[in-house]
Amino acid sequence: MSKTIRILMTDDHPMIIEGYQNTLIATKNAQQELEIDIANNCDESLEFMRKAVDIEQPYHVLFMDISLPPSNDPKFTSGEDLAKYARRIMPQCKIIMLTMFDEPYRIHNIIKDIDPEGFLIKSDLTSRELSSAFKAVLNNPPYYSGTVSSVIRKTITNAIHLDDIDRKILYLLSQGIRTKSLKDYFEISLSAIEKRKKQLKITLDVPDGSDEKLLALAKKEGFI
Repeated sequence: MSKTIRILMTDDHPMIIEGYQNTLIATKNAQQELEIDIANNCDESLEFMRKAVDIEQPYHVLFMDISLPPSNDPKFTSGEDLAKYARRIMPQCKIIMLTMFDEPYRIHNIIKDIDPEGFLIKSDLTSRELSSAFKAVLNNPPYYSGTVSSVIRKTITNAIHLDDIDRKILYLLSQGIRTKSLKDYFEISLSAIEKRKKQLKITLDVPDGSDEKLLALAKKEGFI
């Protein structure tokens, strides 16, 4: 007996989506019927999801790129925002996140905030990897591509523990944000941020106190 699997793919590169679609159709099980909808931006993706809920036919699987043209609704500026929304309105739906970003900070946050059933870095992606991810997500999630798995292993085995604020400080510094501007990204004072930064240099053993060495060691330890 055939089983229909409803899928929504959201990516702003039509050729990439075509590749995903062709791979799934070519490698699906004989008893599977795939109904695939395609969205190229946040607004199209939102429209598809809301319609699916309205007609009581929610999607079984979402393929969600992180970098997308923002919605007219300022609440939705990325695939991360869409995935969080999908969790609320389609709680049974399985989410596969796809991205070019491979920074440990970004990977850590996506897993923490969304907990996707699949997480693939595009530079890891092959037709075989995509097919394996799809099958695993349906039957035995989660499925993480090699880069994601490596970041998770390093986080688990690292004896140094940093909280979310410390990680964000390091990430913003690595993106060129000056210390005096960090207060714009937190609900804590600049003096509290500077104390945390000083403690980070002690924790990561940066004897000369330079930001360059701090960021180099943070990257080596897998925090950024």
